Amino acid sequence: MKDRVEAALNDVRPSLQADGGDIELVEIKDDGTVMVKLMGACNGCPMSQMTLKQGVENYLKKAVPEVKSVESV
Repeated sequence: MKDRVEAALNDVRPSLQADGGDIELVEIKDDGTVMVKLMGACNGCPMSQMTLKQGVENYLKKAVPEVKSVESV
């Protein structure tokens, strides 16, 4: 599952990098929660939670059905 999550994050990474940000996989919990770290311009951006939930989380859930949620650390 980790490889599939990493691959899905690589799919969304260019969009984040285009705005000066990036994302890093921290942990995948047993309950399907994916813990990520937002970096660069994404760290502290007021829109980062919307990007995380509506963009990254939705994409990961489609690409890797075992993913239940995505949380930022």
